[in-house]
Amino acid sequence: MIDLKKGSRFNLKKNDAGAGGDGSSIERFCVGCKWGMVKAKKLFGLFSSDEDVDLDLSCVMFNRSGEMVDWIYSPDYRPEFLKHYGYGMGKLVSNGGGVRHSGDDRQGGSSDADNEVIVVDTKKINPGVSTIVFFLNYVDDGNKNCDFSKIPFASIRLFEGDPDKVDFVHAQYNVASDPSFAGRKAMIMGKLVRTDQGWSFDAIGEATEDSNLCETMNRIKKSYVN
Repeated sequence: MIDLKKGSRFNLKKNDAGAGGDGSSIERFCVGCKWGMVKAKKLFGLFSSDEDVDLDLSCVMFNRSGEMVDWIYSPDYRPEFLKHYGYGMGKLVSNGGGVRHSGDDRQGGSSDADNEVIVVDTKKINPGVSTIVFFLNYVDDGNKNCDFSKIPFASIRLFEGDPDKVDFVHAQYNVASDPSFAGRKAMIMGKLVRTDQGWSFDAIGEATEDSNLCETMNRIKKSYVN
């Protein structure tokens, strides 16, 4: 396993002995995110309680011309909010079923399992899709002082397996422990790129000041496609 660093790239190959590597392409993998609840002080700081945290793991898909042709993000986003930015309704399954989301988690949980997972089956990805960009947003629930650095064990990783069973972790970002994520509520993880030799993953790892999902998608279209 490697810790993802901005600008790094790796091919999706089973070339690691720990992954049962034989040099063949990985056709099915997961991008997962996990995080915990935050401690909130009560009654002049004498008591504390666990409060829910809502992080949203999403992705957007582009063709070779840089046009956004598909997407995966929570269906719970308000239609009027999305329409204001020119985006369509959220959904959990891409056209053709090559990309699937496990569903929106609004609480956070233990460090043992991912709260949200996007499963990618490269055999089913629409042939017109050449780039898939993965990103993460903190959904502001009124806690203005909360950001990635304050969310316990917040991390995002790419692994072989299933949403409830990790076989081999290829790479990860430890978001909560990275000082560059302090004060930030959005991050662009990286992009999956179709090449003549198969799919490769380009790490981006940018913590951004975007206040919502639509601002992050605008940033991706402007700066990270083609």
